[in-house]
Amino acid sequence: MASIRVPRNGPGRPRTRPEAVLADRAYSSRAIRNHLRRRGIRAVIPQPSDQVGHRLRRGRAGGRPPAFDAEAYKQRNAVERCINRLKQWRGLAMRTDKLAIAYQAALHLAAILIWTAA
Repeated sequence: MASIRVPRNGPGRPRTRPEAVLADRAYSSRAIRNHLRRRGIRAVIPQPSDQVGHRLRRGRAGGRPPAFDAEAYKQRNAVERCINRLKQWRGLAMRTDKLAIAYQAALHLAAILIWTAA
């Protein structure tokens, strides 16, 4: 999250805080939601059914459910398809690079190849 840079439409430095984070059910932990809430980022993370059951079992003490925007969550499909296209590159799928900078370079190269093929 610390390395996120959202470019501006005009002049100025890029924003470091996105408007929303689209995530899978696996990232619906209290720590992740608190981190996003502290930074003022809207979380579009569905709550897993087991967490819903635990919250409902506690009654009023369980609190209200976290906000969920189903329309915004549908945009996650494009992100998932992009990730799957990147994972078709064997070096990215297996994470064989030892250094993070080499992995990031491979990621950039794969993204450029996908972009030029489209």
